[in-house]
This record gives sequence, C-alpha cells and structure tokens, in this order.
Amino acid sequence: MDIRQDTNIAVELALLVALATLWGGSYTFIKLGVATIPPITLIAARTAIAGLLLLLVMWVRGIRMPTDAATWQRFAFQAVLNSVIPWTLIAWGERHVDAALATILNSAGPIFTFLLTAIVTRHEATTPRKLFGVVAGMAGILLIVGVDAVHDIGGGIVAEAAIVAATICYACAAIFGRSFKGLDPMAPAAGSLLTGAAVLIPASLVVEQPWMVTPSLSSVLALLALAVFSTAAAFAIYFRLIQTLGSVGTTAQAYLRVPIGVAISVAFLGETLSRTAWIGLACVVLGVAAMTIPAGRRASARAS
Repeated sequence: MDIRQDTNIAVELALLVALATLWGGSYTFIKLGVATIPPITLIAARTAIAGLLLLLVMWVRGIRMPTDAATWQRFAFQAVLNSVIPWTLIAWGERHVDAALATILNSAGPIFTFLLTAIVTRHEATTPRKLFGVVAGMAGILLIVGVDAVHDIGGGIVAEAAIVAATICYACAAIFGRSFKGLDPMAPAAGSLLTGAAVLIPASLVVEQPWMVTPSLSSVLALLALAVFSTAAAFAIYFRLIQTLGSVGTTAQAYLRVPIGVAISVAFLGETLSRTAWIGLACVVLGVAAMTIPAGRRASARAS
C-alpha cells in the first residue's frame, strides 16, 4: 500500500471519528438548547436550517431535487420517522434526563433495526454474534431504564422511555430508507428535513408560541451548532463515507459516538453517570459493536 493510499485511509478514518463526534455532541447541544427553547421549536429550527443548508450544497454540486409528488410523499413519511417524532421526543426527554443517558439510550438503533428486520422484513440473516449483540444491548438499556423505574416513577422514566421510542423510530426509518435507492443520498436527506420543517413549524406556532420565548445566548448558539454541524455537516460527511468506506464501514460511528457523546456531556455539562449507567454503557457499546463490526474485520478493528 503506497503513501497516497495510507493518507486516503487516514482521512476517511478521521472523517469517521468527526462524524461520531458531531452526532455524539448533538445530545449536549440539545440539552443546552432546550434549557430556554421549547422542544418542538428547537427541532423545527434545526430541520429548517439544516434542510436549507443541504439544499444549498446540492445546488452547488448540481444535484436536482425530484419533483414528483410520490417521491415527496415518501420524503414526508421518512421525515416523520427520522426527524419529526424522534428528534422531538429526544428534545423533550432531555428536559428531564442528562445528555449522557440520552446518548446511551439512543445509540441502540442498530439493535432495534435488526430486531425489526428479523421480525418484519427478514432481509438479514440471524447469526449468533448478532443475537449476542441484541442481548447485550437490550441488557444495557434495561439496566439503565429498569433501575430508574424502581427509584423514579415520575418524569425521568417517562423521558427515558420517550428516548427509547425515538430509537425505535430511527430503526423504522433505516428500514424505510432502503426504498430511496436510485436517488443521490443527499436528496432524501434534504427532502425529509424540509418536509419535517413544514410539519414542525406550524406545530411549534400552535403549541409553543415561540414569539413569547426569550432564549438565552447559549441556547441559540447550541441550536445553530446542532443545525449546522450535527445535522447538515454530519449528513455531508456521512454521504461521503458511504461512498468511500461503504455502508458497513460507516456504521462504525454507531459505537464510536456512544463513548464520545458521553465524554462530551461529562466534560462540558458536568454530568455524572451512576455505576449502573456505566455498566449499561458498556453493554450497549458491546452490543452495538457486535451488531455493526463485520465478522471478518473484528481483529483489524481491535488493532486499529
């Protein structure tokens, strides 16, 4: 392998870590944002800003959005599963739970995706390693949510359940997203964000009256960072990695973003995890890694 190939691989791996950091940091941005911005309003602004930025990137690249109604109906359905419901649930949930816990609970998307495909679509083979990943990941979630359920029957357990529900929505979106083959990957991303904004903005106006809100500077900056970096820039990196590392290699961010996201929330928000949550974190990371690292590459992944 020559120096140029080594450099290319190093660049792609750096982008993979950057993607995991951007998505891992989104939970901290959300926590700061919902401190003074209502959750629906926060997510409406996030989808609108990110969708417009992606539309601008597509224009620069010369990519045209589809114009047929059927495709835009699919964009709208994808938006409901991938942004409108899950992002709103996470934003609401983070008013009651720490960003670190939200990161852990929301990282189990590959596990729920596998369960849904095994039960509904059955397009993936069931292997002992994947079953181990499911058991480990679900054990981690139950450790976190179950222990809190014993000690707190109030808002905390409901918020954690909402974040788990958001994760299930992501799993459904991942399965439905397979129907967009033939389109440039940025088209469904921009289309779903824009249609999501079209749903969320009226909902925000009716439910939360955002003109009455006085957000803090930190919340506004967190919103901008969430939209620009953790959404628009992250999607752009994601689509590049899909083309260079492939879909399997890109899924490595699923287990990278968990410890990164927890570290960011602990460092910048001063959050702490209970002993049970640390055990749950280890179980979830182990489970997601087992679900996403190809069997033939586990040794090289450990060595890197």
